[in-house]
Amino acid sequence: MKVLRFADVIQSGFATGKRVFIRADLNVPQDKNGNITEDTRIRASVPCIRMALDAGAAVMVTSHLGRPTEGAFKPEDSLAPVAKRLGELLGREVPLLANWVEGVEVAPGQLVMLENCRVNVGEKKNSEELARKLAALCDIFVHDAFGTAHRAEGSTYGIAQYAPIACAGPLLAAEIDAISKALASPKRPLVAIVAGSKVSSKLTILQALAKNVDQLIVGGGIANTFMLAAGLNIGKSLAEPSLLADAKAVIEAMKARGAEVPIPTDVVTAKTFSADARATVKRATDVADDDLILDIGPETAQKLATQLRAAGTIVWNGPVGVFEFAAFENGTKVIAQAIAASKAFSIAGGGDTLAAIAKYGIEKDVGYISTGGGAFLEVLEGKTLPAFEILQKRAAG
Repeated sequence: MKVLRFADVIQSGFATGKRVFIRADLNVPQDKNGNITEDTRIRASVPCIRMALDAGAAVMVTSHLGRPTEGAFKPEDSLAPVAKRLGELLGREVPLLANWVEGVEVAPGQLVMLENCRVNVGEKKNSEELARKLAALCDIFVHDAFGTAHRAEGSTYGIAQYAPIACAGPLLAAEIDAISKALASPKRPLVAIVAGSKVSSKLTILQALAKNVDQLIVGGGIANTFMLAAGLNIGKSLAEPSLLADAKAVIEAMKARGAEVPIPTDVVTAKTFSADARATVKRATDVADDDLILDIGPETAQKLATQLRAAGTIVWNGPVGVFEFAAFENGTKVIAQAIAASKAFSIAGGGDTLAAIAKYGIEKDVGYISTGGGAFLEVLEGKTLPAFEILQKRAAG
């Protein structure tokens, strides 16, 4: 994927003294008092901002926060806590500017934060009027917010159309490289783990991956539907019987290519969905009508772990069981540890996946951890993200 990279712009010396507009993803969780509870996204934005400041640029950075109403700013929509935290990380004051669309005063070597961009009228629908005003604020537009790359909005797409230069920041560039390595030119065997509560929410991803991967490991409620499709009883487990034909089609598509969807041979069941429910390991053929399947069994987990250790590339989206409950975490834990031990290039994404990675302390052993939830899923579906599309167009001249 050919896009202009901010690192190349800086290396050319062009950024010195220029006005640089960075679209970051600073949409962090806050408690009811407005305190930031987790600052990963802010910390991830620092390298791009430092690059611009070190190059002697006049730097503007903005982001969305929450779901504000356009044209109706409220105190809880403010990026003030984010500006404060960014200032602490950079060791400098970060002024926060409101009502900035018509013009921003910022000098070379300075950094300002522009208030929540989703409050601007026309942002969501990518109005041309807003896009042209945003583009007029800068000499260089830097997209560094992969979490928004699947949305064509004023501050993610429109500005990239009209800014004199549009390029990918280091975070976005790293995502492009990791995605290309995992999906466009993977080292084989390519193994994908797709888990979640519903087949319907991941059906297009499963169908897209079935054309490309060597093994498609399914987990969670999705695995239950595939077990049902394979003729197994799943008791009262979460599943979608209306999608059995789709699950069978994915199994057949994989089989036609000499690939497979491994169906669990053993499972961990309970009678109720609760942290203190009694866990029972059973053969997949012995599930009772009143059982809930809440994890894959130890035999299945070890089989999958063996496959993962032998993989060339691993794509991971979703835990394979209710890993939040200690009695039903073994499957996810074994898989996480197998990915960590594998020599394969691994890319992982999705909120629950990141929580599992953090829980088992394998951050340093995963090849790339994606920062985008919805954007990561759309890439797995085989879609071209709007942010990638416009940056490719601009790079092509």
